[in-house]
Amino acid sequence: MRGLKSTIALIVVLAGLGAYIYFVTWKQADTASTSNKEKVFSSVEADKIEDLKVTSSAGDATSLKKSGGEWQIVQPIAAKADASEVNGITAALSSIEITRVVDENPSSLNDYGLSNPRVEIEFKTGGAKDYRKLLIGEKSPTGSDLFAKRNDEKKVFLIPAFQESTFDKKTFDLRMKQLIAIDRDKIDALHVVANGKTVDFAKDGGDWKIVKPVQTKADFGSVEGLIGRVQSAQMKSIVADEANAADLRKYGLDKPQVTVDLNAGSSKATLLIGGKADDNTVYARDASRPAVVTIEKSLVDDLSKGADDYRVKDLFQFRAYNANHVEITRGDQKAIFDRVKGQGENAQDKWHRANPSPADLDRDKVDAVLAKLANMRAASFVESTAKTGLDKPAMAVYVKFDDGRKEERITFGKTGDDVFAARPGEAGAMKTDAADFTEFNKSLDEIVK
Repeated sequence: MRGLKSTIALIVVLAGLGAYIYFVTWKQADTASTSNKEKVFSSVEADKIEDLKVTSSAGDATSLKKSGGEWQIVQPIAAKADASEVNGITAALSSIEITRVVDENPSSLNDYGLSNPRVEIEFKTGGAKDYRKLLIGEKSPTGSDLFAKRNDEKKVFLIPAFQESTFDKKTFDLRMKQLIAIDRDKIDALHVVANGKTVDFAKDGGDWKIVKPVQTKADFGSVEGLIGRVQSAQMKSIVADEANAADLRKYGLDKPQVTVDLNAGSSKATLLIGGKADDNTVYARDASRPAVVTIEKSLVDDLSKGADDYRVKDLFQFRAYNANHVEITRGDQKAIFDRVKGQGENAQDKWHRANPSPADLDRDKVDAVLAKLANMRAASFVESTAKTGLDKPAMAVYVKFDDGRKEERITFGKTGDDVFAARPGEAGAMKTDAADFTEFNKSLDEIVK
């Protein structure tokens, strides 16, 4: 019995020692030296690669060609390739290094998963007759490397395991995911129909304006942000490469819940959004293409916003630092202020009250009052000026700014506890914070006295 126990103990010790030697020495061999490593393809330059074939671990085989500096998928479909994904592969082919040579002349490739490689990369540079290949097999026992070999050499070597995500790409991974293609800098109109409501935008010089359902200024950043969301919408999956009429009905695209037209001069791109695919995605298509895809559902929420969400919320464009001339009328009283340029080196500007009684004023005090006016914002909008008090204005403001090159007028009306504002030529009115209006009037009284 004692001899049996001794034998078992010896076996356990030997097994532990063997495991230690195997894993520790393997790891030491993997990481023994990082200097002067040999490249897998020493003479390959990434930008010279013009043909590429990628066979993924999932079995997808994708052929790509570069034409005119751009990559195109040619098999199993014809589609524009995702340049960042393809360039990642070509860059890796030109720079990947051998971690360690495992076997110079292997008797069998089965031990390394290379008799039937999980991933295979074939490529040709311009003018080359034959494809060069990188075959990738299983991971090493430590998991930090991959067994690999070239098609024109017998030796098996290791490459870093993190490169697996670079090379192991399915066809969908390699195709361009951007759904809508149009030159953003040339977009001059945007037409959105969402859930039966229409909002139209048009470029007005360097600004955006809303032309439907109301004609008014649009918030530049909000409109540009919406265009960016539409243009950058990414395909999450492809559900039908060649959708027919039955497919369109199935995916809710025969009567889209959202239609977006992006106009750029004579060019137009149209995004159609249909029914719900799952909790996070919806069906969609580029009207110029037959494919039906899925995209993030959050885009529908952005496109379903009303015109008011894109209107300029600031009542004024001017700011205290660039105002030059201000006229404020309240009833039969008019206050007029002018900024006077300072004379001499390092002289500061000052404010002069021209009416009601001429006097020079403290610059900082006037700037503080004007800042309160300039910071007033619209809390909401109403379609009509009826019952807004604007027929008998409580206050009218005229401002010239940017050295007199720009001007704006705002009229305020008051009814009960509510305060409204309106611009000339714009329909409806803006409801603003009554407390801000009251506070401004109190501050104005201090510099009018």
